[in-house]
Amino acid sequence: MAAARKRSIRPLSCRSRGVLACGGLLVLLLLASGHPTHAETVKPVLHGRHWVAVAGKPLASTAGARIFLQGGNAVDAACAMIAASATIWDVLSWGGETQALIYNPHTRKVVGVNALGVAPTGATPEFYRSKGYQYPPEYGPLAAITPGTPGGILVMLAEFGTLSLAQVLAPAIELAEGYPMDGETAERIERSKDVMRAWPASRRTFLVREGQADETPAPGEIFRQPDLARTLRRLVEAETRALAAGATRKQAIMAAYQRFYEGDIAREFVSGAREVGALITLADLANWRVYLEEPVHTNYRGVDVYKLTTWVQGPAMLQALNILENFDLAAMGYNSARYIHTLYQAMSMAFADRDFYYGDPRFPPRTPIRGLLSKEYARDRAKSIRFDRNDPDIKPGDPYPYQGEKNPFRDLLESWRTDRQPVSASAETDRTFRLGTTTVEAADKEGWVVSVTPSGGWLPAVIAGRTGMGMSQRMQSFVLDRAENPFNVLEPGKRPRATLTPTLALKDGKPMLAFAVQGGDTQEQNLLQFFLNVVEFGMTVQEAAEAANFTSYQLRDSFGAHESFPGRLALSTAVPPWVRKELERKGYALEFVDNNSGPITAIYFDHRHGTMWGAASWHGDDYGIAW
Repeated sequence: MAAARKRSIRPLSCRSRGVLACGGLLVLLLLASGHPTHAETVKPVLHGRHWVAVAGKPLASTAGARIFLQGGNAVDAACAMIAASATIWDVLSWGGETQALIYNPHTRKVVGVNALGVAPTGATPEFYRSKGYQYPPEYGPLAAITPGTPGGILVMLAEFGTLSLAQVLAPAIELAEGYPMDGETAERIERSKDVMRAWPASRRTFLVREGQADETPAPGEIFRQPDLARTLRRLVEAETRALAAGATRKQAIMAAYQRFYEGDIAREFVSGAREVGALITLADLANWRVYLEEPVHTNYRGVDVYKLTTWVQGPAMLQALNILENFDLAAMGYNSARYIHTLYQAMSMAFADRDFYYGDPRFPPRTPIRGLLSKEYARDRAKSIRFDRNDPDIKPGDPYPYQGEKNPFRDLLESWRTDRQPVSASAETDRTFRLGTTTVEAADKEGWVVSVTPSGGWLPAVIAGRTGMGMSQRMQSFVLDRAENPFNVLEPGKRPRATLTPTLALKDGKPMLAFAVQGGDTQEQNLLQFFLNVVEFGMTVQEAAEAANFTSYQLRDSFGAHESFPGRLALSTAVPPWVRKELERKGYALEFVDNNSGPITAIYFDHRHGTMWGAASWHGDDYGIAW
């Protein structure tokens, strides 16, 4: 960013020209100059000295701000924001999953939080095949894995927070007692109501005037969830009782954990889940654990980028960066045909590896992560990129030799084929590739930084009995056939390979960026381009968050029918005709959208001035507050 400030081109004004017109002019200038100028963005940069809170909805950001104003640190605030997001159904419910990266300023280390649920007892490939499924279903009781969001919040708070559970859950409890429904969620409920009508607790919660013309909550209407409010108050009760009995702060918070996963809340959750056909048992909840892990990372041109490991898709961005480090991207020019083509090919290689090698590292076989993240492996992959046209048949590579081993899956690798589908776009396919999550970014003046992509339990959600909590639908991300991915075959107790992927970047050992995005399989693509916008092209975080990204569909969808569409490429309508023509010549099937940035949220750390810069894309309702 410091380099970007030296540019002397006068900023453009978006206010009087309209967003799309300004966007088109901005892209033309970027392409002509080979690097971006400073443009006035649709949303302003958030400047904070003490703290920054950014989330997928304004109410969630406000929950974080309330916690900061009570003296909480960034972990306290992040936990409150996750809880609020789950309560207001921001593509997330309490039965979903949480995964996070936390920078601890005292140890100067990045910690990964693995709070993804697992496949329950009885969830086997044979079971789903007997039901006629090629993959586990996209929604409904048989899509549910064990809930991870409560455990993730409680462990993060106990280990790294400072406030009590009562303080941190207060905003969520208040929201559960009644909050004004937002338009986006109201539309989702209306669109999903016929599916949810089949599940009694969901019908009772969302069809607030069942049988009437206006069955579902309207924007601005106070939406009440008494069952959920009761469950959250019971968690606080467990903490209060433990403290009265002489427990420490951490022990008291973990008493709430025990009540959820082994006590009366667990019994209520399992009873409600099984009544509608879910497989989750009491033993599944009692045996589940949150793991604090060491994340994986790579260094890109002096910046250390951290990701969670192969139980999510995070390492794919690191692999792509390792490949792209072999090219002078800045010289190609922002969003030039050569730049887009190079990124597309690198992403296709990284995603092919993701689709074949990624899975829960706590189950055999062991993912060859050392080879996958090897710089030598990346250099050899980079050499195979064709620059004359797109390669629709990019396959997974063989990382095993790069960690001194022989690939035990050569037979599967040789028979692996790109799953080619007709390239024509459909709303359903686009929906599954971009299946939402939400984001939470928090940082404070002490140095704590948190990046989270909580998700699961989105609409249409099956609410588990009287808990008020919607169950996760993450089972669909497993495969049933080892020929597709021997590391991600469904097995009881195993975590599915998810798309969720928060990011932290450090430079010279200090936090530089925290960033995340929603959007299913498009997440890593948007984050890669955002990062390069900052590092290669000198954009501010807000410019980078709003910049026109492109989307590849040459990867296997992690949802639904797990389809792929080699050569399909979505571009911003602002991309000029000469770039389009060159990409078509290279064999891409182009489609265009007005806004393809993805709802990116981010925080940049300006160590020179001792401030923090927050960003929230104008894609959706993402919103931040700073002080």
